[in-house]
Amino acid sequence: MEGTFAAFVPAIVAIVLALITKQVYVSLFLGIFTGAMLFVGGDILRALGTVYTVMSETVGGNVPIIVFLVVLGIFVVLMQKSGGSKAYGNWAEKKIKSKSGALAATAGLGCLIFVDDYFNCLTVGSVMRPVTDKFKVSHAKLAWIIDSTAAPICIIAPISSWAAAVSGQLEGDGLVVFMQTIPFNIYAILTIIMVFVFCGINLDFGKMRKNEVIAQTTGDLNAGETDLASDDDDSIVANPNGKVRHLVIPVLILIACCIGGMIYSGFYYDWDAGAYGTALQSSNVIEAFSNCDAGSSLAIGSTVALVIVAVYYAVSKVVSFKEVTNSFTQGFKAMVPAILILTFAWSISAVMGAKGGYLDAKAFVETYMAYVPETVQAFFPAIFFVLAGGIAFATGTSWGTFGVLVPVAVTLLGSSGTEVLLTVAATLGGAVFGDHVSPISDTTILSSTGGNCNHLDHVRTQLPYAGTIAGITVISYIVAGLLVKFGGLIAGAAMWATALVIFAVFTLIIKKAKNKVA
Repeated sequence: MEGTFAAFVPAIVAIVLALITKQVYVSLFLGIFTGAMLFVGGDILRALGTVYTVMSETVGGNVPIIVFLVVLGIFVVLMQKSGGSKAYGNWAEKKIKSKSGALAATAGLGCLIFVDDYFNCLTVGSVMRPVTDKFKVSHAKLAWIIDSTAAPICIIAPISSWAAAVSGQLEGDGLVVFMQTIPFNIYAILTIIMVFVFCGINLDFGKMRKNEVIAQTTGDLNAGETDLASDDDDSIVANPNGKVRHLVIPVLILIACCIGGMIYSGFYYDWDAGAYGTALQSSNVIEAFSNCDAGSSLAIGSTVALVIVAVYYAVSKVVSFKEVTNSFTQGFKAMVPAILILTFAWSISAVMGAKGGYLDAKAFVETYMAYVPETVQAFFPAIFFVLAGGIAFATGTSWGTFGVLVPVAVTLLGSSGTEVLLTVAATLGGAVFGDHVSPISDTTILSSTGGNCNHLDHVRTQLPYAGTIAGITVISYIVAGLLVKFGGLIAGAAMWATALVIFAVFTLIIKKAKNKVA
């Protein structure tokens, strides 16, 4: 079964069951079990053993990410106890006078937190949800804004865990090549444009519009859907003396420490040894960002930040030492649902072999990409975008997707030139698109958590938005691919002109339809 289309059966099973039953945990587990059954040839007991072997491997390899999530949960609890979150909410209520303002502030904060998508999803949700709730913004729309300003921002930010991951897949000076792909990443940039335009003119369509109508008319911010476990805890009592700085300063400390953790990791993490050493592995900060281990960087940075913030709160006399230690279990409890789903999502990706091994989906992709005729080279950007979207949707991992396809693109097109930049950018954008519409994607799960939105409702409401941008992106890449022989500048200009014109026409059509209904 290895290296065949059967590698994608576990994801198909999980996704179909999740959409039918709306039971994400059970569906993901059955998807993993299906993959294990295919791998061992149908022996149930061996399959169960394989399931737990896969889980232990994936959890073990992702312990730093789990630590990071737990620390973020503790941060959220501490910020609530300090009164900082409540003070910020009170301040925002006075400063933000409209729903559009609340939405724009949420999107703006999402763009500012560019270091890592996990950090982005949970921080933006916990900070801005009280503000958007005041203006009756549905949790589905909040989750869409969070998701659309998480991975799309990280994939075009030179200083981020994503930039580090992509740079490692490219030849030569990986970070420089990554930065050259940014102007060609239509999906990521156009997604961000859509967020600000649609929030600015208060425009919605599809099921999202229904959710917004329900939220505005009834106050039900979940449109009748069952909540995902919230990171709010009714037992948490906010300090009445809390100030806005008790929220802002910890967030800034967390960002600074995470960036510092990435720099430290890049200088001292030895990839060959798989451990930290004493010898320098990088000669400058830029190279350090390219070489860093994102998971351990975030774990280190967030842990240091937690210590600093705990001291800061104690000195400020807003949170006692006992309350800090109590926050550990409360923060962990808040993150249990997200950690459980992530464990299943990582495991299903592993049993499929998104990065090789087990059912070896990676080998299947690489084998069949070798049969693509050179005559279709002009369509490579569009083809790679669609391929990346499909693989990311099926496996739930953006990083695994571009880890498979970026080396293939470089092999087929070389390591330089507009053609390869277009194709790599399309691969990165396609991976983000597939991540956006996949029920088993980690960032989609965390966006649901951050927005306190039913997970599958977030997927259903976001799909039309992401699908629209994806359609525009494919058409634009076809135009760029056909014109690239006339030069990168002409191809890029035509590509963006096509994308923006189609987006503008689509927006006018939706706005006109809204006015008719109104």
